[in-house]
Amino acid sequence: MSLIPQGGKRPGSGKAEARKGRGRRALRWSAIVLAVVITGTAGAGYLYYEHLNHNIKKDPLNIGDEKDRAAQSKANAAGQTPLNILLIGSDARDSAENQKLGGAKDTFGTPARADVQMLLHVSADRSNMSVVSMPRDTLVDIPKCTDPDTKKTYAAETNVITNDSLGRGGPGCTVATWEKLTDIHIDHFMMVDFSGVVSMADAIGGVPVCVNANIYSHTSSGKGSGLKLKAGTTSVKGKQALQWLRTRYGFEDDTDIARTKAQHQYMNSMVRQLRENATLSNPTKLRSLAETATKAITVDNGLGTVAKLYDLSTELRKVPTGRITMTTMPWEYSGSSGRVVPKPADAAKLFRLVREDIALDGKDKKKTTTTAVTASTDPAAADDRIAVQVENGTRTDTTGAVRGRATTVAGLLVGKGFKEAVADSSEILSEATTVVRYPSADLEGDAQRVAKALGIPTSAVKKSTSVSGVTLVVGADWSTGTKYKAPAEDDTTPASADVLNGSDTTACMHVDPNYVW
Repeated sequence: MSLIPQGGKRPGSGKAEARKGRGRRALRWSAIVLAVVITGTAGAGYLYYEHLNHNIKKDPLNIGDEKDRAAQSKANAAGQTPLNILLIGSDARDSAENQKLGGAKDTFGTPARADVQMLLHVSADRSNMSVVSMPRDTLVDIPKCTDPDTKKTYAAETNVITNDSLGRGGPGCTVATWEKLTDIHIDHFMMVDFSGVVSMADAIGGVPVCVNANIYSHTSSGKGSGLKLKAGTTSVKGKQALQWLRTRYGFEDDTDIARTKAQHQYMNSMVRQLRENATLSNPTKLRSLAETATKAITVDNGLGTVAKLYDLSTELRKVPTGRITMTTMPWEYSGSSGRVVPKPADAAKLFRLVREDIALDGKDKKKTTTTAVTASTDPAAADDRIAVQVENGTRTDTTGAVRGRATTVAGLLVGKGFKEAVADSSEILSEATTVVRYPSADLEGDAQRVAKALGIPTSAVKKSTSVSGVTLVVGADWSTGTKYKAPAEDDTTPASADVLNGSDTTACMHVDPNYVW
């Protein structure tokens, strides 16, 4: 790639142009490394392009059932589309270095687990970024996945720990699990292992983290990451950075939830460090970072080259640090097992905010209640040819279902020209708000048309594998009358999501007194 203007060299400008060329290369490297910092997984340089491309490992994006895929994100009024990237930290002991860093000799060569999972959402207008972490101990339903290499099919499972998804054919199964749970379409994934974290931290030169007391994560029985720090702020790198990210015993209540908080603090600090640290414009350091990071990274085919990673970095660097919001999926304990499950209302709300591209920092400009439809949405059939099943979901915890609601609303649809609308009175459901569900992309346009005819917002139109056709569930919010009035949406981020802003330099982990030295 030439850095000389089309008109050739200007007289006496050789040295100046050389300096500009070096500056441009440094800026290009820095932009790419910015993607690395925000995701913690990848890096690249301008030189050794083909060599670095060869370093990058690739896997299919989603290896689950097509029926479980979330609908693609819709563009905003300006035609811009959000970007969703799943970041995965693997605990693989598949090399001597990873075994040394990860310990647990008995797990050498066994299937890797997805011990860190973060969904990074970049808004359509690139004004803000939201990150949602799922605790490793979360119990979820994992869909059927097929290993792209061995062609082995893993049957769907229910109520299993989320990090097991990675061992069921690779990162594409972790992506499938997230889509099934959240109904958020994931565009890319990026995965890194133990040695990748260490090499990244070394190349960056250290990431400042804070603890409120001296900490030594170690027990007499051998538990703990081995992290040993003095109270206050310390710049960690190499193995110590990995220890920070893996520490469970010693932070707060010694749970995976506390570990997630520590990971958020590290990630935010690393973003700030890279953006502020001018020494990372040094070509030698950035080449070293590119070499080590690309060897550790696994991405989907859509990100499988340095050029594609660079393009991603140009999108990520548009977001100001102050508009990066780190959150943890709202959770609650599942019995006495120590495992957690998504907290029903709060987790669903957080996923909705991300799905509808609503900033988690509350600084969005006011949006309309409808969502722009992408050109990829299948056009709706004629109203009189759209089959609609109407169900009664007006039952609540305190009141019985309102009799005849499905029949009334089905009749309302017939009167509007939807001649194939029928009431299904075989089952009484409980649905707080009215919703239109559809099973596959070819019926999305039909579902949206039904919603529009009744004044139901498109945010209430949802893809679901639990239905076989367009299904309108009349919720408790429409228990009377023939005109639907959508409830005002509460778009505030749930307090249980434990928000941390990217520019917050005061974050400091609380140390369990039992691990103070």
